[in-house]
Amino acid sequence: MAEFYNIQVKDIYKETKDCSVVTFDIPENLYEVFRFKQGQHLTLRKVINDEDVRRSYSLCSSPLDQEWKVAIKEIPGGVFSTYANTELKAGDTLEIGAPSGHFYIETEPETSKNHIAFAAGSGITPMLSIIKTHLIAEPNSTFKLFYLNRTVKSIIFKEEIEQLKNQFFGRFQVFYFLTKEQRDIPLLNGRFNAEKLQVLSKTFIDIEDTNSCFICGPQDMIFLIRDELEKAGLDKGKIHYELFFSGNSEEENKHIAEVLEHKVEGTDVTIIDGGKEFHFIMEDEYDNILDGALAAGADLPFACKGGVCSTCKCEVKEGTVEMKVNYALDDKEVARNLVLSCQAVPTSEKVVVDFDV
Repeated sequence: MAEFYNIQVKDIYKETKDCSVVTFDIPENLYEVFRFKQGQHLTLRKVINDEDVRRSYSLCSSPLDQEWKVAIKEIPGGVFSTYANTELKAGDTLEIGAPSGHFYIETEPETSKNHIAFAAGSGITPMLSIIKTHLIAEPNSTFKLFYLNRTVKSIIFKEEIEQLKNQFFGRFQVFYFLTKEQRDIPLLNGRFNAEKLQVLSKTFIDIEDTNSCFICGPQDMIFLIRDELEKAGLDKGKIHYELFFSGNSEEENKHIAEVLEHKVEGTDVTIIDGGKEFHFIMEDEYDNILDGALAAGADLPFACKGGVCSTCKCEVKEGTVEMKVNYALDDKEVARNLVLSCQAVPTSEKVVVDFDV
């Protein structure tokens, strides 16, 4: 069963005209439940216009601050983001799930490491937590941030980033890239592309001396940066990323169509959650286990429903499923029969999945 806690909004303010920063007042008796790693996210839940709306937002505060803070950028037509930016106020209560996510590496205080990060727009939110935590916890390490935005005014957390530059002078560098304003340095104008990344990897990034790279933003940007850094010699295992769901590519849509052709109608599904079993028969109108289970009355954890956040992951104990897309689970997790239930299409007459993982 998805567990949420009623948490009060401690503070909310506008960071930019379309982005609100929300701080939550976590009670002391829930500190252990809400203990988090840099780069993790919270799932926020609110009934809006009679709809159960859930969204995941990365924590932008460092766990070393003992603060729980997220930035919510308003998306045109976005139900939750519009509510948060136009109606939510201090003193209001939201339902919040415990922190989750794997977009982090452990800090190593005794080592000297060189980290780099690429972010676009609101992709800075987990980066701020990651950068601040590593700079504080690893006093001999460095960080370089390559941050893409439309204009200077749209840069989220610019003031805080500049403060970090001053606080960790010589250890933290930031390079701003703008798409809608011209800079004196041509390299800093426009989006990341292969040519620009090749220049960066030869001039600003010491590939051989880079210990880890974090990337957060749209899918196309992430995969471009990942591939170019690998071509430049950066080991794949050192590259960590978290993406925004921005629609499927033509190739992905083709794969989804192929997966749906394998769907077995009327699958007998057993859900194991919290040690209890829930049984139902998949209705024809639903193509994935999560939607089928929710329609049958199950209370399961989920957030993005786009195969990105891994909130709905479960283990296949019996039967077979195929995932339409998978942006959240790595090869080791897939080898352990873990799947994203929001993407899991049943391909056998009986399926048993365990959410207690």
